[in-house]
Amino acid sequence: MNISQIFEDHVMQTYGRFPLTLVEGQGARVRDDAGREYLDFCMGIAVCSLGHCHPRVVSAIQAQAAKLTHVSNLYFTEPQGLLAQEMNENHIGLPGKIFFSNSGAEANDGLIKSARRYGHLRPQQDGKPRFEVITFKQSFHGRTLGSMAATGQEKIQQGFDPMLPGFRYLPYNDIEGLESAISPETVAFLLEPIQGEGGVNTATKEFLDALAQLCEKHDLLLMFDEVQAGFGRCGESMAWRTISPEINPDAISWAKGMGGGVPIGAFWLSDRIASDGKTKFSSLMGAGSHGSTYGGNPLVCSAALETLREIREQNLPYQAKEHEKYIRETITSWGLPVITEIRGKGLLLGISLNANLVKTEDGETPALKVVRQLIQRGLLLVPAGPETVRLLPPLNVTRSEIDEALALIYSTLSEY
Repeated sequence: MNISQIFEDHVMQTYGRFPLTLVEGQGARVRDDAGREYLDFCMGIAVCSLGHCHPRVVSAIQAQAAKLTHVSNLYFTEPQGLLAQEMNENHIGLPGKIFFSNSGAEANDGLIKSARRYGHLRPQQDGKPRFEVITFKQSFHGRTLGSMAATGQEKIQQGFDPMLPGFRYLPYNDIEGLESAISPETVAFLLEPIQGEGGVNTATKEFLDALAQLCEKHDLLLMFDEVQAGFGRCGESMAWRTISPEINPDAISWAKGMGGGVPIGAFWLSDRIASDGKTKFSSLMGAGSHGSTYGGNPLVCSAALETLREIREQNLPYQAKEHEKYIRETITSWGLPVITEIRGKGLLLGISLNANLVKTEDGETPALKVVRQLIQRGLLLVPAGPETVRLLPPLNVTRSEIDEALALIYSTLSEY
């Protein structure tokens, strides 16, 4: 059976797939249909926080599938309630409410809708609602029409005009010009504390603090997209706390690693009282304002609950910080001219390449060339932009697995 041919005949060609058919995985390793094993430092692009087929997650899925897979959100279910409680009390640590979706793009659409709802509650001086959300260049917030319009990258918007109005893109980490960019229509800032797809770029503390101060001054919402960075990957349960822990955001979105491999997303709205003095921000999305048929069903919530409990109980965010320190020290010690910088935090790291030293074919970026070479040597990584290779191992990766991956990276990059 030729799986690649079946894809060619029957599956839309919306992905540039590597010539690899994966059939099985355990921990930090996967195997293809020819029986070859690979060390996986892609993890579904930061999805499998505990590696592949973690026993705790597998058991939770099996037990819940045998009991109740799906019911409508017209009813209460225990897994959804317990997951929301786990997130609020043990990971976010701020009063607020959670909505469950199926993906990060949907979660970000929820943030956009919530911001617009707030813009109706707190309109412009002439009574017209505020609706504009300021986002940042090289951001990535998803591929629905709403989240794509919020993304500050023209390449993913090409061919889908007109974009949903109400977004403006500013330079990331540039404090100058922030306040002058605020218009009467502006209602919120939306950003990734650490940009993943845009090149693994980390916000500075000064930048986040400036945004928070402007939000307070101008009655704006501060909304964090932690879809790729959240739940321990960057060294704290919440990624923004690795940069400026004093900040209290108004809204947060997640997906990817929160489910340990199942499709789940969520967004959180703060319980803080809006500037009208009486309304909780989280109460603005009331009955009928938002929904999802599959969002937060018992199966995915059971898997996510055990994933987040395992991350917390095993103190995996702390381990991510320790691993980051070791990885940085090791790569720096190589002194390779092809490596210009190591960016990111925890186990969301990017190796920036000197593009002048990596000769590529037409249509191939330096990062893509290196990733292809590493696949041939048995290591799965993923690009983050044209000149950055991203490392996204499971949070419970071992030191020996890191050493194995680093040896393969060194043997590849030392050729340049």
